[in-house]
Amino acid sequence: MYYSQHLSCICIPHAVLLQPKRSWSSSHSNAGKRLGHCTQVPRNVNLEKLRSGYLFPEISRRESEHMQKNPHASLLRLGIGDTTEPIPDIITLAMVEHVRGLSTILGYRGYGAEQGNMALRKAIAEKLYQDMGIKADEIFVSDGAQCDISRLQMLLGPNVTVAVQDPSFPAYIDSSVIVGQAGELEEETGKYENIIYMNCGPENNFFPDLSTTPRTDIIFFCSPNNPTGHAASRQQLKQLVAFAKANGSIIIYDSAYAAYITDESPRSIFEIPGAKEVAIEISSFSKFAGFTGVRLGWSVVPKELLYSNGFPVIKDFNRIVCTCFNGASNIAQAGGLACLSTDGYQALRNVIDYYMENANIIVDAFSSLGSNVYGGTNAPYIWAHFPGLSSWNVFSEILEKTNIVTVPGRGFGPGGEEYIRVSSFGQRERIIEASRRLKRFLR
Repeated sequence: MYYSQHLSCICIPHAVLLQPKRSWSSSHSNAGKRLGHCTQVPRNVNLEKLRSGYLFPEISRRESEHMQKNPHASLLRLGIGDTTEPIPDIITLAMVEHVRGLSTILGYRGYGAEQGNMALRKAIAEKLYQDMGIKADEIFVSDGAQCDISRLQMLLGPNVTVAVQDPSFPAYIDSSVIVGQAGELEEETGKYENIIYMNCGPENNFFPDLSTTPRTDIIFFCSPNNPTGHAASRQQLKQLVAFAKANGSIIIYDSAYAAYITDESPRSIFEIPGAKEVAIEISSFSKFAGFTGVRLGWSVVPKELLYSNGFPVIKDFNRIVCTCFNGASNIAQAGGLACLSTDGYQALRNVIDYYMENANIIVDAFSSLGSNVYGGTNAPYIWAHFPGLSSWNVFSEILEKTNIVTVPGRGFGPGGEEYIRVSSFGQRERIIEASRRLKRFLR
């Protein structure tokens, strides 16, 4: 984490990552003097409760340190899940055409609807939610799923109770801390006191034991899961929906990797009967269409979803969107429409197949040497187990000995200790080279 100080930065040592955050005054008491003018505005106490650094910037920092020490190293980045293959022409040409139209009287467009272009909302409903009863006006187009997580936290407020999969994508927990739901970080466990961590490991088929899970207002659930790569089965999701309905809870269901599912696992929570009464779904074009830099996503808020007083959740979310968001880029939305065309969708399927072939290569590298490895079947992530070892130590050793960047599982929660996540996003020759290096490392 970096603190701005007269255009310079003070870097918190990486040894304190994932440790309780101390206040500025206590952690810098030995400075002995003030470094400049201070306002009388207090710091947001919730931000003080955050762990010392967000996972992915910390990985980038360590990567930079490694390259400074080894400037000639051939680095292979299989850590942060950024897509690498070019967006198909049929999609980029649609965006180019829209851009050119902006320079003409007839083609120029200014503000659009905050909820998104209705043509795109209809296309999402028809292409991705066919036969699920989702209507176009229940879909809110956004600038990405991660942004929608924060908007939903604003919608829910600080007084709800929250459960998350453990391990899970760190934004669920960090946004809960920022909005004031999480309480204090417990140093011994690495968990926030007011968050329920639902263990999802190989011992329970990566699905929580709901019979022992306390009731919470909100359940964050990602399938296919980031980082484990596990896609919940239809039976598992039926259990989850029934659990939410019995407890009066709302599921925030993240389906950002649904397009990577290769078996019969549901691609949407709304495939499950009754889910529209208990769930909101967030999703994204980022990993599905290579839009990590273009920025486009959506959320589905069914009209059947009601608060305890009977008020429709969709009305409040619409107000949040209209207040906090001016709508996704109309250029990106033109690309989104092209993604969902028959030819565009097939072109994207080819790219997804390419990434999943990469995943097979990486899985084979671990499996050939007897390592326990999960994922890589329904998601572009491989979840490799190193029993008894610190995930940060494994991350560091792999980086030092193979020049491969991975992600330490501990960054996804206490349940990720002893694991690393490896991404299959990458060009084929680099994936093959990474496989060779990993095999040498694992021998």
